[in-house]
Amino acid sequence: MSISDKVAYIKGLADGLVLDESNKQDKLIKAIIDALGDIAAEINYLEESYDDLCEQVDAVDEDLSNLEDDVYGEDELDDDDDMDDDTYYEIECPQCHETLCIGEDMLDEEITCPSCGTKIELEISDDCCCGHDHDCGEAGKEEE
Repeated sequence: MSISDKVAYIKGLADGLVLDESNKQDKLIKAIIDALGDIAAEINYLEESYDDLCEQVDAVDEDLSNLEDDVYGEDELDDDDDMDDDTYYEIECPQCHETLCIGEDMLDEEITCPSCGTKIELEISDDCCCGHDHDCGEAGKEEE
């Protein structure tokens, strides 16, 4: 049962009671029922507007998807292999402690934290995290 149906049912019950508008309680009940009717009408209007908006957003999304396919081509948008081949690093800003994700191609550039503007200096070392000077792919194995 919708909200409008429930309010109509309550209004019907009140009409069956034959409320006397000279009585303060009956006048209050009638005012509450009228307010419920207005609220139900507004909710119905909002639901219809929401449905219309959803249809419009879906149409815009479909149009945008078609435009992207025309401009970039379907293969380029559906193929995420290029993103998988890139190496990314997470670093923490020493000033605001924001975590930044930078690509391997940015390691040679000056990096500025987008949150606080602090210039971040990277110390890049070929040393392994275990302290030995060897390829990290060989971590745990010492060179002979």
